[in-house]
Amino acid sequence: MSKVAFITGGTRGIGLGIAKPLAQKGFDLALNGMRDKDSVLPVLEELEKYGIQAEYFQGNIGSKEDRSRILEGILEKFGKINVLVNNAGVAPKVRADILDVVEEDFDYVIDTNMKGTFFLSQAVAKSMIKSKEKNPEDFFTIITITSISAVLASTNRVAYCMSKSGLSMMNQTFAVRLAEYDIPVFEVRPGIIETDMTAGVKEKYEAQIANGLTLEPRMGKPEDIGKTVAALAEGTLTYGTGQIITLDGGMTVGRL
Repeated sequence: MSKVAFITGGTRGIGLGIAKPLAQKGFDLALNGMRDKDSVLPVLEELEKYGIQAEYFQGNIGSKEDRSRILEGILEKFGKINVLVNNAGVAPKVRADILDVVEEDFDYVIDTNMKGTFFLSQAVAKSMIKSKEKNPEDFFTIITITSISAVLASTNRVAYCMSKSGLSMMNQTFAVRLAEYDIPVFEVRPGIIETDMTAGVKEKYEAQIANGLTLEPRMGKPEDIGKTVAALAEGTLTYGTGQIITLDGGMTVGRL
């Protein structure tokens, strides 16, 4: 029986970097994003070259109605979700100093990154429990993509940092709650990854990296994250639920 992976924000950036190795490993893919379906058809066609089914479910995970519609659509199409990859996230519309952040922008980030992800995970976890009870030998897992911003403060991105820190605790709590069902939960914490989200500050990061910000002298690539997520999705990491896997090129390694 085929395995199904649901990746939020799965048609670009880190999400697409995760989708490709999962497709290579034979996972059918449910991909979510905000763009219209026509604009992501080339992505779906590329992924289906690996002999899997790739379906797109458009919607905003920060919306209760959209979350419900997306989940219903996935379960109607595939019947189950083996792997949830919480990847979708937004940056603040304005990189304002912590003393100047406005409530509307704060809500925009928190509603998508943390609130939406939490309630989506809650709903998917319930569906996984039901599926696990029917098929005890089937493997299910939740993997949340956070950021080193969960532990490194940025005074001009406070809502983003808070959202990632909140997701880290969310992941720990789901690990505790789902352990009795043998559903492992993992956090993957990327460092500076070369995507459209970091394109505007790429030169700044590259200069910092050249001056020793990271031990590995480059920005990360989406495929760096994808390789690890694919391994977790296959159940490669055993006896490790609740673990945080940091992929930041050694950026957060303490040095004297």
